[in-house]
Amino acid sequence: MGERKGTNKYYPPDFDPAKHGSLNGYHKTHALRERARKLSQGILIIRFEMPYNIWCDGCKNHIGMGVRYNAEKKKVGNYYTTPIYRFRMKCHLCVNYIEMQTDPATCDYVIVSGARRKEERWDMAENEQILTTEREEKEKLETDAMYKLDHGGKDKEKLTKALPSLSEIQDYQAGWKDDFQLNSSLRRKFRVEKKVLAEQEEKDNALKMRANLSIPLLPEKEEDKKLAGLLTYQTPDSYEDKRHSKRKEIASRSWFNTSSTPAGGAAGSLLHKLSLQGKEAAVAKALGSSQSPLIRRRSSGSGAKAEQCATRTQGTSQQEELLTQTEKSQSIGSPLGLEKNHTNSNELVAKIAKETDQRLIDTVDCGKEKEESKSSGGITSLVADYSDSDSDS
Repeated sequence: MGERKGTNKYYPPDFDPAKHGSLNGYHKTHALRERARKLSQGILIIRFEMPYNIWCDGCKNHIGMGVRYNAEKKKVGNYYTTPIYRFRMKCHLCVNYIEMQTDPATCDYVIVSGARRKEERWDMAENEQILTTEREEKEKLETDAMYKLDHGGKDKEKLTKALPSLSEIQDYQAGWKDDFQLNSSLRRKFRVEKKVLAEQEEKDNALKMRANLSIPLLPEKEEDKKLAGLLTYQTPDSYEDKRHSKRKEIASRSWFNTSSTPAGGAAGSLLHKLSLQGKEAAVAKALGSSQSPLIRRRSSGSGAKAEQCATRTQGTSQQEELLTQTEKSQSIGSPLGLEKNHTNSNELVAKIAKETDQRLIDTVDCGKEKEESKSSGGITSLVADYSDSDSDS
């Protein structure tokens, strides 16, 4: 600040360089302004930086190395011709004052009061390092021959103790002496590994594309190969195979509805089939009888066909009665004649099944003939008969 103000300043008319010397002398102020307010006591306020980590004795807080304070600097003595300065500053966390001073002998700072040092110094003797020769010892070696001889013997003993470790270090360093050869072998090894990794990555990518995977693949192991060899996989049928088998199944199965029956229940399935056919016959009979005596057909050709259909219907009802009687006889039969009844019932069932299939085919043909007669163009009129039902037709 003082140096900056020394230029481009206003010099009043009564300023006399011989009398005042400078503007500071004219204004009777010091160039350092407030920093020199205690200069009469030999104290100068400076900006002091903490040289190492300490613990404050007032607040017990840690103060790190590099923290800056406004400290009062004062000369307290000399080390030979080197002055010793003391610094007094206030802790920024409490009201405690810390005092430190220089130590030219060890080129360090020493805490006088107000704090204690956080010990982080490197002890060369504790870590078995070579210590620097002190000034007093150096002077004694130069002037005292006996001390020099004794000191040389101690140095030889230290060398003998340290020789094995030094040899081991030299041998270890000799292995890394040829830098070019080591670098070449290392790069060669990396190239081989890189080639193997590239091939493996190419195989993995091909497998991912083939299987449509998006997960990272792990390297193969012998255990995985053995486990995979024990597994068997069956390829599923294609769409064409499934369609072909479905069509073959549809072409080979019966046109008529069949219900699933337990093993040994062939007779039961046949009876169920005959009962369904009996229901169809009953429906046909009901449709035929719906034309009451009040309504008659005039067509002579259709009368014969109707009689045939009625005859077939009657035959179907007779079959149902016969089957009912057969079941009753089987249920009443004694245990000794079970085998005989079972054989006779099987033959009877086969015979009834054959006749039933033939009658069913005739019934279907009869229905077709009816449809043809309707579509042939022959006019069939229905006439109401209001005469007495007991009179002759």
